[in-house]
Amino acid sequence: MKNHISNKSEDLNKLKNSHKELLLLKNLIFWIEPVHTEKEGINAIFVRPFNKKKSRPQNLTGEEFYIKNSFHGYGGMSYKCFESGENIYIFWIDQLSKSLWSQVFQINVLENTDNYILPKGSINKLTNSIEGNFDGCFCLMNESTLIGLIEINKNDYLYSLNIKGINQDLKILKKFNNFAGDLSSNSSDNLLSWIEWDTPYMPWEKNDLFFAEIDVYGQLKKIKKFSHKNINKNKNVSFFQPFWISEKILVCSEDSSGWWNLIFLDVSEIESIFIKKRVKRNFVEYGVPQWVSGITYFGGTIKNFFCLAKKGNNLILEHYKDLLLNKEFSTLFTSVSDFSVFGKNLLLKGNGFDFMGNIIEIDFAEKASSTFSEEIYVEHIKDCSNPESFWFKGFEDKSTHSFLYRPLEDKFIKPPLLVRAHSGPTSFFDGSYNPEVQYWTSKGFFVAEVNYGGSSGFGKEYRERLNDKWGIVDSYDCKALVLDLLKLDLVDRDKVVIFGNSAGGLTALNCLLYESIFTAAICKYPVIDLKDMHYNTHRFEKNYLNSLVGNFSNNYDDYINRSPINKINKIKKPILLFHGKKDLVISYKQTLKVQEILIKNNMYSEVVLFENEGHGFKDIQNKELVKQKSEKFLKNTLNI
Repeated sequence: MKNHISNKSEDLNKLKNSHKELLLLKNLIFWIEPVHTEKEGINAIFVRPFNKKKSRPQNLTGEEFYIKNSFHGYGGMSYKCFESGENIYIFWIDQLSKSLWSQVFQINVLENTDNYILPKGSINKLTNSIEGNFDGCFCLMNESTLIGLIEINKNDYLYSLNIKGINQDLKILKKFNNFAGDLSSNSSDNLLSWIEWDTPYMPWEKNDLFFAEIDVYGQLKKIKKFSHKNINKNKNVSFFQPFWISEKILVCSEDSSGWWNLIFLDVSEIESIFIKKRVKRNFVEYGVPQWVSGITYFGGTIKNFFCLAKKGNNLILEHYKDLLLNKEFSTLFTSVSDFSVFGKNLLLKGNGFDFMGNIIEIDFAEKASSTFSEEIYVEHIKDCSNPESFWFKGFEDKSTHSFLYRPLEDKFIKPPLLVRAHSGPTSFFDGSYNPEVQYWTSKGFFVAEVNYGGSSGFGKEYRERLNDKWGIVDSYDCKALVLDLLKLDLVDRDKVVIFGNSAGGLTALNCLLYESIFTAAICKYPVIDLKDMHYNTHRFEKNYLNSLVGNFSNNYDDYINRSPINKINKIKKPILLFHGKKDLVISYKQTLKVQEILIKNNMYSEVVLFENEGHGFKDIQNKELVKQKSEKFLKNTLNI
């Protein structure tokens, strides 16, 4: 079913930013939403009934908390709900008190009420104030013990708490060698699972899957690392979202085949874990890089298990019954930010080519036909440019992917070309509706998004193209795409501008250094100095450059040569730069250095700083200002 809404970027941003961290429990939907008070940053956990979008939301946590996860710098889910009979336990991370809080609720049996669940007792401040980053992947064991992960002083720990205690110190169960994540427990509360990774790897390059037995007092008894000769015995493998679907069966995906594919493990005996079922499918990805904790592609139980996977340019939904594939559904979704399952009810927040932030609620007991996509109510956006998938020969003549967006208005004899290099760089463009892209196509620009070598979603081999070659492969692929579009006579060869955020900023600036086909660059919080990044970036990305550039000591010259800051004198093209002063990943002072050098060379450039922004802009007014400044910059530099 289709419904059209107008294209207003401010309204669309508000839509996308509301209803964050959706979670489904019983017949209730929970989420995080800002609360408008005199205090900045206050938000709350809300609830409403499943499949009743017009119901009034119930605020469960009031107006006293800033509920946010900062685990490993990028965070993830900041709360979790558990059911036990008619009781619902909610645990959340509060950044104001730097502690964990909890509240027990019971389901209201009365009908026609706006209070869907009722508090039992008072809100409980579980911990003392702790200078550390809690993760939201909590496990509730035997309705008495909370087990979780925390990052303190550049170390990860497994801890436990008595859920009835207040202002407690953490009981440390284990100190990890380096990083840990994706904590989960089985239905009997006697087994835990998690992933670990260590230097010099990122979690999507190599990690290990661990299991542990736990007693009724919350103490670890046995810890076992999963190892299998056909999976990870002699190769680097990444496991994604270990998730329990029964007392003894855990599902996850792993990329030993070259694609993140499903694997079901039987953990009846922790000393002899074996593969119950394995799904091997080329060109299908049941996972994404784990930038944030708690990314969810799987949900449900062994009787009704649902999972998402990237197939082509869209996601598919699969339904398994007792480990057997029941149905595969094609969908309109290009990405999903939240995915939650309870029984046969499914909840997700999806984006597509011409829609964004749509909350989808599906009762599979009633609706599970092959016309799945047609039965979903989606608010499609009118008057937008849909992406065209375009493959071209990139670095070393390898087939490389991009999305092309043709201009909505014919304002030029030949349209100017805006090339977008994604951040990460282990990320990807998925074709989801982007108000910024649509803003430019409505102004008559041709936009191209480059999934340069190293991007995710196209298998492990494609993802590893950037190994040791960041700053080379990515920039080459951007240039190769432009040359193809020029050969096809689709764009104006004298008006080619490259955009890049974060890692994409390094790509963009290197394009200006080496390629004369680019007229100018616009960058937000760009990576400029790899040496500085090696020394000063936050803990999660500390080892990222090992695979992208190489070991720092052995490849020092590459760190210098591929850093735009060291060759900025050679740039003879205009640059517009944006940066937030609260950026903890890349210091805004690096961006100011670029401006100083360009001004000395009498080259037009401008730096716009935002006092209240970090690594990634969130304020809607700031985003609007970025577009206005960018448009003025393009008019001046392109003479339009």
